[in-house]
Amino acid sequence: MGERAALIAPLNSGGRADELTARLTEAIQLGLVANGHRLPPEREFAEQLGVSPMTLRDAIAVLRDRGLVETKRGRNGGTFVTRSIEPDETPDRARLAGLPVSALRDICDEQRAITSLAARLAAERASDSSVTKLLALVDRMDSAATRGACMRADSRFHIEVAIATRSERLTRREVSLQAETVGLLWLSELDEAEAVAIVEEHREIAGAIAEQNPTRAQAVAENHVLQNLRRLAGLHLKLVEGEEDRS
Repeated sequence: MGERAALIAPLNSGGRADELTARLTEAIQLGLVANGHRLPPEREFAEQLGVSPMTLRDAIAVLRDRGLVETKRGRNGGTFVTRSIEPDETPDRARLAGLPVSALRDICDEQRAITSLAARLAAERASDSSVTKLLALVDRMDSAATRGACMRADSRFHIEVAIATRSERLTRREVSLQAETVGLLWLSELDEAEAVAIVEEHREIAGAIAEQNPTRAQAVAENHVLQNLRRLAGLHLKLVEGEEDRS
């Protein structure tokens, strides 16, 4: 799975199938593993992930049931990623409506710590190629025409910032946070003006990293997370009020 493998491996010794399923689901839904990608052979992949072949087999079975992978037989067979281009909004909308604002604040507190530190370290450590990727991801988000494209560009941007820090642990935390939050943010209820503002906030972060300005990078990244908390709280209120109007 190339350079992205480290983002989902290895699990702690004796890792459970549900934990592995969650890790693989994150990687697929965030676009870290490309649609159509063939997963490594079972024994090799299990060793890479630090789990038993049986645990991996159970996790793959769940992913298959969810339509995230398919298994083909024959000489050119194997297990292939079949990620949906457009993720269903229904689960994210229901989860956001059910989360109290205090829980959203708690999630964003963690994201504020991880994302702002990642931006600071990226400004100190990012290579020229990392900066180029970040700027390209901002442009990709700016031109995105669908929810799925916005989600993937948004999450990949923050993950690439974390990768630029060269900290594996920090990157894994960012992956988990993106998997938890990006679907909540990019709902159809998000105002177009807010979507434009998100792109510009990403552009500010990328610019500060490109300028190798750690203090500014951390400040604009922290502001971005706080603005996302405001957006999520507003979306939560819209969904709750909509449910009340229908009742």
